[in-house]
Amino acid sequence: MTYQPEVLSTRILPLGKLDARIATAVRVLGFALLTAACAQISIPLGFTPVPITGQTFAVLLTGAVLGSRAGAASQLLYVALGGVGLPFYAGGTGGWETLTGSTAGYLAGFIVAAYVTGYLAERRYDRRFGTSVFTFLFGNLIIYTLGVAWLMSYFSWDFLTAFDKGMEPFLIGDAIKIFLAAGLTPTVWNLSKPSHPDN
Repeated sequence: MTYQPEVLSTRILPLGKLDARIATAVRVLGFALLTAACAQISIPLGFTPVPITGQTFAVLLTGAVLGSRAGAASQLLYVALGGVGLPFYAGGTGGWETLTGSTAGYLAGFIVAAYVTGYLAERRYDRRFGTSVFTFLFGNLIIYTLGVAWLMSYFSWDFLTAFDKGMEPFLIGDAIKIFLAAGLTPTVWNLSKPSHPDN
């Protein structure tokens, strides 16, 4: 029998009456839609093509709640739905031009970050505040790394310019999101009824 690591979705979104694959598909779609909703919290900044959004908070929670594979699948679905034209990206945008535009690196980073965050959650890093901070910080750094690297390529910017426009303006806001997520996941674990004595 294949080992299935326990993640938050098995506690708070059990969907026990559904076939396992259908239940996973429902969760994947649900968190893709959550990311799309959070993307509508968007504040454009005049000096950079990258807006302030609520997406990263949703991305990090997606990985922690769904686990690595389902988390990455959810973000891949989110990116794909926006890419085919649904208004799922920041500020209600979508389409191929936006998918391959200046923020493409961040969109790719969402998929990788959700997988890594989920991988760490499957290893119980989301159950205590300190390890949760590490988990979400690591996921956020992945988004930054791919986002800044793409900006350097897309605009032919040097690293400092890409850092100033693609990372530095978001550090404080993302730190708040990380601490919120890191406080939320252990709290939900503690409030949910444990299925094993050592959880």
